[in-house]
Amino acid sequence: MKREKGESEIMKELKRLISEKRHPKTVNIDELSTMEILRIINEEDKKVAYAVEKVLKSVEKAVEEYVRALRSGGRVFYVGAGTSGRLGVIDAAELIPTFGMEEGRVQAIIAGGPEAMFRPKEGAEDDELVGEEEMLKRGVSEKDFVIGLSASGRTPFVIGALRKARELGAKTAIISVNPECKAGKYADIKIIPIVGEEVIAGSTRMKAGTAEKMLLTMMSTAAMIRLGRVKSNLMVNLLPLSRKLRERAKRIVMEATGVGYEEATKMLEKTGYDVEKAIELIKSN
Repeated sequence: MKREKGESEIMKELKRLISEKRHPKTVNIDELSTMEILRIINEEDKKVAYAVEKVLKSVEKAVEEYVRALRSGGRVFYVGAGTSGRLGVIDAAELIPTFGMEEGRVQAIIAGGPEAMFRPKEGAEDDELVGEEEMLKRGVSEKDFVIGLSASGRTPFVIGALRKARELGAKTAIISVNPECKAGKYADIKIIPIVGEEVIAGSTRMKAGTAEKMLLTMMSTAAMIRLGRVKSNLMVNLLPLSRKLRERAKRIVMEATGVGYEEATKMLEKTGYDVEKAIELIKSN
């Protein structure tokens, strides 16, 4: 595609991004059968894990910063817009019941606020100053770690947040799928898996979103393990907020100690469903 006279700067940027290019193998996807469409999407999705594998060194650095921030009494922030922002919200929320993470220690900031989780507010990503204000409002400091989520790597909201976070002394990282990542200028750690063109040009909720979800899950899970919130491969810090989770807590106690269902139930009730304490009491007895 040639450059036209009078094109906006955004148009020029988008033309350079891998995630915006048309995939040569899917130009006739609208003429295929359902199974053919599914096979193509599946084949492309398989490439994501291999792309993530190539950036594990950078992911390792991010996990170390994640752990440092939480150990020092700081916080971790995920900052994103659209799909990227929603993925950050999901990961931060899941750390509370899964690992007993205290509320507010890992925070997700999505452009447009909570409403943007359920309704598109895509224009909210266009202002760098709003991203800066979010960092100031939360009192970001050198204790914290701010992770920008932007498939394109050019989201103004994310760039503003990363720039201000750095000015305030926080360590920063960016997760993107484009090597020409403008936000990388303000990131101490760059995590950029090259997943290639999307099956539907520009639809970054596909491979780019899968890569972001995979990376966030890896990073947060590894950090929770390093922080001692997992024993062996058991979730000993889970919060029993539902009947299913209470039953899971019993199963974890049974697996960890070898006691039966009734003894696990009795000890969990005695400790207020503190899984780790129940395990310790059974083992010490």
